[in-house]
Amino acid sequence: MIRKLVPLNMVAALLLCGTAYAQEAADTPETGTQTETGIGSDLDLGQSGPRVGEQYIKEKSGDWNISCLKAEEGEDLCAMVQILNNQQGDPIAEISLGKLPEGGAAVAWANIIVPLETLLQAQLAISIDGAPRKLYNYHHCVSIGCVAQVGFTQSDIDAMKSGSKAVLSLVPARLPDQILDMEMSLSGFTAGFTGLNVAPN
Repeated sequence: MIRKLVPLNMVAALLLCGTAYAQEAADTPETGTQTETGIGSDLDLGQSGPRVGEQYIKEKSGDWNISCLKAEEGEDLCAMVQILNNQQGDPIAEISLGKLPEGGAAVAWANIIVPLETLLQAQLAISIDGAPRKLYNYHHCVSIGCVAQVGFTQSDIDAMKSGSKAVLSLVPARLPDQILDMEMSLSGFTAGFTGLNVAPN
């Protein structure tokens, strides 16, 4: 049977620990407690949040995580991420979806990672709310799985916004006569997609 996929979108935990620096001042009946100013002002007090180039989860939108990459300057680049399970509830695949600039054939990109034990010639199938499926080729494989780099049209995105779920299907290499279906929830899709910034060209 096809091997379960370990969740791929490993987001680093935020560094919450800090160092406190304090100085006590003497209490007198006349003045009460006094705090000296300027002490420790030359020390790095630290900051919370991810490092530059680090991935983090900004928020949730329904069944989607809004995962962002910390930029050195300007706005962080974000994408919608969801782990896809088989009918037994085991994690099998992951989809990351982002917004593209207007004017092209595709208005959104998606990277879909499936297990290595996938029959690549059979292609990846996607059906939104029972509509006729579309087939997509796999682009390449890496150590954690095989990747389909997908472009979604405006009609695809409109269908996802109005839909409740999509079904992604693959064929296991060891069982070429079987189809493995994975549900992709569309709960929170509209709000999540609307809030995304546009990926650079």
